Amino acid sequence: MPSTMVVSAYKGVIDAVVAKLRELMAGDMLTTSFLGVSSRDILFLRDELPAMGALLEKLDDADAQDELDPEAKNWRDQVREMAYDIEDCIDEAHIRAAWQIKDLNTRLHDIHDRRKRYKAASHCAAAAAAPATAVDPRISAFYREAASLVGIEEPKRELARFVMEEDEEEKRLKVMSIVGFGGLGKTTLASQVYREVGVQFGCCKAFVSVSQRPDMVRLLTSVLLQLKQHPSHHACGVQDLINSLREYLLDKRYFIVVDDLWDVPSWNIISCAFPQNNQHSRVIITTRHGDVARTCSSDYGCIHNMKPLSAQDSRELFFNRIFGSKDYCPSHLEEVSCKILKKCGGLPLAIVTVASILACQPARLKEQWEYIQSSLATNKFARKCSLEDMMHILELSYKSLPHHLRACFLYLGAYPEDCVISKVELIKRWVAEGFVSHSPGQDALVVAESYFNELVNRSMIQLPYHGYYTEVSHCKIHDMMLDMILMRCKEDNFITVIQDPRASTEGQDKIRRLTIDLNGVVDDKMAMSITRRVSQVRSLAVFGGSKWIPPLLEFKFLRVLFLEFFLREMVIDLTGINQLSQLRYLKVECKECLLDGDIPSQVSIVLPGQIRRLQHLETLELPWVSDCSIPSISDVIDLPRLTHLVLRQHKGGLPDGIAKVKSLRTLHGFNLPVSSLENINGLSELTGLADLSLQCSKGDAEFTTPGWMATLSCSLEKLSDLRVLCVRSNSLSCCADVISSWLSPPFPNLEKLDLLDWTFSKVPTWIGQLHSLRELAIGAKHILQEDVSVIGTRLPFLIHLSLRIVTSSTISIPGKERKIMVEGSTGFAGLRFFCFDASRMSHLEFGAGAMPQLKRLLLGLDPWEWDEATPVGLEHLLHLEEIRVLTAPSTAAVAGSESMKGKSALVKGVFHDAANALPSRPAFTLLPRIRSLSDHVNCCKINMETVACK
Repeated sequence: MPSTMVVSAYKGVIDAVVAKLRELMAGDMLTTSFLGVSSRDILFLRDELPAMGALLEKLDDADAQDELDPEAKNWRDQVREMAYDIEDCIDEAHIRAAWQIKDLNTRLHDIHDRRKRYKAASHCAAAAAAPATAVDPRISAFYREAASLVGIEEPKRELARFVMEEDEEEKRLKVMSIVGFGGLGKTTLASQVYREVGVQFGCCKAFVSVSQRPDMVRLLTSVLLQLKQHPSHHACGVQDLINSLREYLLDKRYFIVVDDLWDVPSWNIISCAFPQNNQHSRVIITTRHGDVARTCSSDYGCIHNMKPLSAQDSRELFFNRIFGSKDYCPSHLEEVSCKILKKCGGLPLAIVTVASILACQPARLKEQWEYIQSSLATNKFARKCSLEDMMHILELSYKSLPHHLRACFLYLGAYPEDCVISKVELIKRWVAEGFVSHSPGQDALVVAESYFNELVNRSMIQLPYHGYYTEVSHCKIHDMMLDMILMRCKEDNFITVIQDPRASTEGQDKIRRLTIDLNGVVDDKMAMSITRRVSQVRSLAVFGGSKWIPPLLEFKFLRVLFLEFFLREMVIDLTGINQLSQLRYLKVECKECLLDGDIPSQVSIVLPGQIRRLQHLETLELPWVSDCSIPSISDVIDLPRLTHLVLRQHKGGLPDGIAKVKSLRTLHGFNLPVSSLENINGLSELTGLADLSLQCSKGDAEFTTPGWMATLSCSLEKLSDLRVLCVRSNSLSCCADVISSWLSPPFPNLEKLDLLDWTFSKVPTWIGQLHSLRELAIGAKHILQEDVSVIGTRLPFLIHLSLRIVTSSTISIPGKERKIMVEGSTGFAGLRFFCFDASRMSHLEFGAGAMPQLKRLLLGLDPWEWDEATPVGLEHLLHLEEIRVLTAPSTAAVAGSESMKGKSALVKGVFHDAANALPSRPAFTLLPRIRSLSDHVNCCKINMETVACK
C-alpha cells in the first residue's frame, strides 16, 4: 500500500486496489496475465476509484454526525464490495481476468451514474474534518492505580470483610453475588477485592471469566492452573476436571471469583467444583441478571446490588480523565459538563468513554463539548442510563475516531468475548491486513503501536492492572464495546463471526473476514459447506477446543490465518497453505501448552513440502513443527517479505542461507550448537533484527558445532538495532565469557537481555551501559555487591531482574563473609519482579528503602545445599505481594524420597513463617523446579500479564 494512504474501515481496500492498478500499468503484468484488457479499462479504474474513495471518507464523516439515507448507504456498500472484487481479480491474475475487468468496469460505470442520480456527494458537504489525536500522557496514570477508581471504596471494604470474616460458628462456603447493569463496574469492584485480599489465600485463589458461551473445559482448566495444579493427561472432560478441583480444594480455604456469569445452568456446572469444606471458603460472582444472583447466593450467601456513581463521584471520574485532576474544570465548561454527566447516568463506562472523547479533542472548545452533549441521546435521561443509551454512547466513541483508527478498532471484533489479546499479535495482524499507513523508512510496527496507544487514550481498549509492569503487553475489550463492534462489523460486512461452522453459508452474500469461535464446542466431526461466500474470505481466525480445521484450500484469497487451539493432542495439517499465494500472516497457538509451560509432543504441525510459494508472507509463528516438516523450514530463506519468524521449541539449527532473509526483524526458536558456523555468522547480515531469541539444546556431542559461541559473539556485535536478546539453554555448563570482553555493548538500545541459563565468570562491565534495559536475566559464578549496585543505579528503567549464582560458595572469600546488600541507595526504584537463585539465602540482605515497588519475589534453591535461612530484611519490601520458592533436588537426592520430602517440608515451614510475619502478608508458594529457571521465570511473567487483564 502506498505510504501516504489513510486507512479507514471503508476506504482502506480502495487504496490497496489503486496501488495495485498503478503497479499493473507500470509493469508487463497487463500483457502476460490480463490478455484482452485494454490499458484504457485499467486507467478508468485507476482514476475513478480514488475519487470514490474520497467520497467514502466524507460519507464516513457525515455518518458520524447524522444517519445516512438508505441510498447513500447502498452506494457506499456497493463501492466497498466492488473494490474487494477488483483486488481479488488482480491477485488471482489468470486469463479469465480479462472479462472480469471489463465486467467490473461496467459495474463501476453503473455505480458512478447511480451516485449522480442520488446525489450522494451532497450528503458530505457539512462533514467536518476529524480532529487530530495525540498520545495522552495521563492515560497510564489514570489506569495504573486503584486510587483512580472512584466510588468503590465502601463496597470494596464491604466485600473484603465478607471474604476475610472467619465466624467460628459458621464455616461453610459462602457466595457473594455482585449484580448490576452493564458498565456499572462489577468486574472492576471484584478484581480490586481479589487483588487486595487474594494474597491472603496463597495458591488457593483464582479469577475466571465465563462469558455468554462458556467453554467449561477451558474455564475449569484455567482454575486448576491458577491454583498451581496441572491437569493430568487423562483429565480432559468436565467431570474429570471437577473431580480434580474438588479433590484439591477439599481441605483448603479458597477464594474464587467467577466474573460475567450469564445463566443458572453455567453456575450449576461451575459450582460443582467448589466443595463445602467448612474452611471459611468464599466465592464472588458478577452478573447482570438478578435471577442468577439469587440462585448463586441462595445458600449461605448475600447479594450486592451495584449502584450508579453519585454526582460527586461522577464529576471526579470525569475531570480526572480529562484534566488529570478531580478539582479542575474551566468555568466556561462547568454547565455543559453537568449536562453531559446527567446523560451518563452515573455509569463509569459511559463517563470514561465520553471523557476520553473530550480528552482527545485538540482544544477545550465549548462548542465541541456542546456538540458531544447534544449527540449523546435523542431522548431525555431520567436518573439512569438504559442499555440503548449506553450503546449510543459507545457508538459515538466509534464515530469520533479518526479514519486511520476505525478499521483497527473494528478488527477487535475478530476476537471472542473475554479474550486476553496480545498487543504484539494484534498490531502484526493490523499490518498484514493493510490497515497501517507508514512513510518510507518508518517501521510499520512502530506506527501500529501508536495506533494501539491512540485507542488506549480513547478508553476503547481495556488495560491490565499495572501492578508488575509499566508497559502494556495485553488488553481486553469490554463486552458492551464488543457488542457495538460486532453490530458495526455486520453493517459494514467487515467481520463475520460464527459459532457453528455448519452455519457459515448463511448471512451476507460474500464474507470478507471470518472468525469461527468454537469455544465450548465438543463435536470434532464437523463439516463446513464451502460456497462462493467463503471463498472470498481474506482473514480467517479459528478459536476453541475442537480439532476441526476448515478446508484451507477453499480460502484462495486468504491474507491472514490465525488458529488458536486449547488441546493436548492434535496434528495440525497445514499442507494446504502452499496454495494461498496472498498469505501474509500465519500464526498457530496452543493456549494450554502456553499455560502449562511446555509443548507436549502430541501437538505437532505439518507444513507443505515447500513454503517458498508464499511470497507475500510476513509473519510465520508456530508452536511445534513435526519432524516430517523440518525440510520445508529451510525454504524460509526464499520468502522475500518475511519479517517475523517464530518457531517455538524447534530443536533444529538455523536454516542454510539465513543471511539472505534481510527483511527479518523477529527471529525465535532455532538451536545454536547444531547450527553451522556459516549460518551463525549469517546472523550478522540481519542488521534489521530487533528481537532475537535462540536456544542451546545440547544433545549428542557428535552434532555440536565447535566454535559456535565465538562465532555468535562476532555476529551479535553487528546487530546494533536489537531491542530483545534471549538465549536459553538446557545446560548450565554453557560458558558465556566470550562475550564478556566487549568494551561496550553493540546494541545500546537493548530493552531485554535474558542470558539466565548461561554462566559468566563475573558480571560483564558493559551491562551498566544498557541504559534502556527493562528486563535483565543473567547467571554468573561471582555476583558481587558492586555488580548489584551498578545494575540498580545505572539501569533506571529496570522492572524485571533475575540473578543466578552458579556456585553459592563463590560469594564469600576466605576469612570474610561477603553479602549482597540492597537498600534505598542501591537503586531499583522501579523494579517489580526479582528472581534470586542461590543456595545461601542469608547472603542476600534488604535494607530500608530497598526495591520500593517490588511485587513478586522468586527464590531458587537446592534444599540439600540451602543454608536454612531466608534473605535478611524481607520486612523492608513494603509492597511485596507474593513469594515463590523453587526447589531443585541435588543429584544425591531422589525426588519423592522421604529425605527429599523432609527437606521440602523444612523449606516450606521456614518461608511460610517468614511470609506470615511480614507487614504486607505476601502469598507464599513452594514449587518443584521441573523445568529450567528461565522457563519458570517466563511462566511467572506470562501469568502476571494475562491474569492482570481480568
